[in-house]
Amino acid sequence: MKKGGITLLAAGVLFATWLLIRLSIPYLAMNRYTDFLMTKQRVYHIRPWRISFYVHVFISFIVMLTGLLQFSWYMIKKYPGLHRRSGTIYAGVILFLSGPSGLVMAFYANGGMPARISFVILAVLWMYTTAMGWYYARQHKWMHHGAMMLRSYALTLSAVSLRLYAYLIDVFNIHIHPRDSYILIAWLSWTLNLLIAEIIIRMLAKIYPIKKELTHA
Repeated sequence: MKKGGITLLAAGVLFATWLLIRLSIPYLAMNRYTDFLMTKQRVYHIRPWRISFYVHVFISFIVMLTGLLQFSWYMIKKYPGLHRRSGTIYAGVILFLSGPSGLVMAFYANGGMPARISFVILAVLWMYTTAMGWYYARQHKWMHHGAMMLRSYALTLSAVSLRLYAYLIDVFNIHIHPRDSYILIAWLSWTLNLLIAEIIIRMLAKIYPIKKELTHA
């Protein structure tokens, strides 16, 4: 990726993070009739789901920001300590808070079984790629580490792409049943991100001589 493209991507992620923070603010009132919660009245009384929802919503920006710091070559070279600390926060939040809470929410997702299966797979893959990225870092296998963290962050950005696809369907007035629309978005939100990540990984494999480390992470 060229420097201009990386800068544009970083700006997009920062803007999306700001939007997520804005969307999260109304939920500070802990009112069950706030925005998205209007569609979850049948499960709001379930304590594990309710706790998972608020945990997931209120810490999403931490994952977005700390994850973004992992892909700055300047940060890695000039401030390796900050890179490690932000990476530890990123992995810890996903493995112990965001990932498990997302998995709990997945079992109660709108859209029925097809959407629930998608979100369960997403949560499991998210935690797996993050755990493996952390493991490879501990083993000093940097190519493996970079590939897994790229996959992990691609799955992190599913929160952004889900809202983007929903917005595009609305803007272009695509006539599709709400349930079918949600199922479609549930799958597209992370599968396309993961596909793009794999393409980038293989592009990098052509640049760096250690192909096996990057493509077989």
